[in-house]
Amino acid sequence: MEIVIDHGLTNIVAERYDAGIRLGEQVEKDMIAVRIGPDIRFVVVGSPHYMAGREKPQTPRDLTAHNCINLRLPTYGGLYAWEFEKDGQALNVRVDGQITSNLADQAIAAAVAGLGLAFVPEGMALPHIRSGALVMLLEDWCPHFPGYHLYFPSRRQQSPALALLADALRYRSG
Repeated sequence: MEIVIDHGLTNIVAERYDAGIRLGEQVEKDMIAVRIGPDIRFVVVGSPHYMAGREKPQTPRDLTAHNCINLRLPTYGGLYAWEFEKDGQALNVRVDGQITSNLADQAIAAAVAGLGLAFVPEGMALPHIRSGALVMLLEDWCPHFPGYHLYFPSRRQQSPALALLADALRYRSG
């Protein structure tokens, strides 16, 4: 087995890979997808120090009045527009700030240091939220979305090794 880590949206057919792993919403429709993890949600977090004396955002649009820590993700072709949804209404917000990172853990570290608000995977932020180093904002605007999936071309006969890998990685809730 050869494993290649590429944060871009690699074309596994053109690159001759047997399979890839992506968030469910990024898997192309002509692929077979096997869920390998639970749903994920991104959340807005900031330190109590940063929030002291600042107005708490009530809607995603209020983020434009804050110093936000941007994420540069190759899968989105540049700076990531923060994605929100509430009551069926989707809203993407482009934020500004003095810091941009290509890794969520760096964005979390900057938020813990009080440098602004970050939009990061909830699972990565939870230890800091539990410790009180970060507070979550706009919770009701942060929906869950399909987690990671192993995917492979539907037109290719699945090898026994790929079938074993898919079964071993298959997410079984509960």
